[in-house]
Amino acid sequence: MAGRQDGAVPADGRDSGHATWAEELLDQLRPTGRDVRKVVAWLAAAAHGTVCLLDGAGTLLAGAPVPLAADVLADVLAGRFASAALQDAGRHVRAVRVGRPQEPAAGVLAVSRAAPFDRRTAEMLTRTAGVVELLLRADETSEAGRRLEQATSALRLAILQLLMVEDIVSARRVAAGLWPGLLDTDTAHVYVLEAHRDERERLTAECLDATGGQALVVRCPAVDGHVIVIAPAEATGPQLRALAGARPRTFLGGSVRHSLARTATAYGQAISALALARFRPDGTAVYAERTHPERLMDHEALRAWSGRLLRPLDALAHHTRAELVATTRLGLEFTAVSAARILGVSRNTVRARMERVEGLLGADFSLLTVRAAVHLALNTQAGIAPEPAAGPVAGAHRAGFGELLTGPALRTWARELLGRLAADTRDLRGTLRAWTAAGGNAERAAQLLGVHAQTVREHVRGVEPVLERQLLAVGSDLYEVVLAQMAAGDLDPPSLDGPARG
Repeated sequence: MAGRQDGAVPADGRDSGHATWAEELLDQLRPTGRDVRKVVAWLAAAAHGTVCLLDGAGTLLAGAPVPLAADVLADVLAGRFASAALQDAGRHVRAVRVGRPQEPAAGVLAVSRAAPFDRRTAEMLTRTAGVVELLLRADETSEAGRRLEQATSALRLAILQLLMVEDIVSARRVAAGLWPGLLDTDTAHVYVLEAHRDERERLTAECLDATGGQALVVRCPAVDGHVIVIAPAEATGPQLRALAGARPRTFLGGSVRHSLARTATAYGQAISALALARFRPDGTAVYAERTHPERLMDHEALRAWSGRLLRPLDALAHHTRAELVATTRLGLEFTAVSAARILGVSRNTVRARMERVEGLLGADFSLLTVRAAVHLALNTQAGIAPEPAAGPVAGAHRAGFGELLTGPALRTWARELLGRLAADTRDLRGTLRAWTAAGGNAERAAQLLGVHAQTVREHVRGVEPVLERQLLAVGSDLYEVVLAQMAAGDLDPPSLDGPARG
């Protein structure tokens, strides 16, 4: 193909100093020019005729229709003839098979022209068929690779979704086929990397390379620019920090080590750390353990109250209860839209399940105080809340939610936490109280305070770095601050104590 044969001249009729038709054809294999349609168009111009490329079913893939009898097409496709030539209505037609019969890339390349075929044009058609076959095979391989990557990505997402709802057994079964041993562990860190949405595909590939199959790497279904990494191995953290440090405008937030059943909690910690990482020079941060309000409550009283509050759920079938509890926990940690994407269901399904839980518990999730209380109860019953450090008190097993908030250790912590806001000349604590009472709605809080809604938002943003907690995004940080406000007397606790007996 590289040399001149039979006195061939370039397709455009130029002298031998210019590229020959064979060299022009070879140019179609360059990485920037690999397009079957361009090759067919080139052949049509070079052969001074009409060219079409048909697939194994006779469907036009490229070019313009060429009159070709159905029986001739069938004979060439079936391999009975490698090529066919005929003349019809003053037109000369020649067809050659592309690929081997019965292969996915099999087809027919046909040329119709007014002049008879000479040796040069016939060879041009044969050689072009070979190039077309190579391009079709490359497209087929690329498409198979894309389908495989899509399937693998879907499996990784399915495993994440199973972990999020605490179905560890199913998650391990799904992972075992492609990543043996990946989840043969009881604990793991969760990391979230953030980059521009256009960079996420490349970031995902780099995370897969960096972790070498020792971590679960998932494109976040809720946030376009996020990549989630479930990392059983301790070595994954430094690898991801090095990766984030080497990429501009890429941030990394990580959780502390949690059991796989607490993946949703670890994810929330990673998101919280990610918010801090955006302000760090190296762009990375790991969630710092700190004093949690539940640690300062009476252990027995907290567990007894949680059991009473959630008792109406115990009458449900096991799988129904598990589904409602998992959805509600995620719905309290994230927005309904994000929870739906994480679970792989519609947001209406998330809302319907949460409304059912509201009805069973007699709760109103539009109130932040109620959300904080139910969040505390769900985490306590699931064993996610840290073990309280305070000792038991007399009659603790019958203590109500309000009584849980009256312990000296908890009140001291709450007053110290909220007392940090006094250093600001603005009344941040008053704004925070009104904003929380308004369910986190800046407009309603502004009406209560007689100020502009933007002022409320600015004050709440000012509270976040002082308390070192995210408030404008739902989740554990917000609920800790709400519990502190109730313990300090800034807000009244809701009446959520569950049925008396039964």
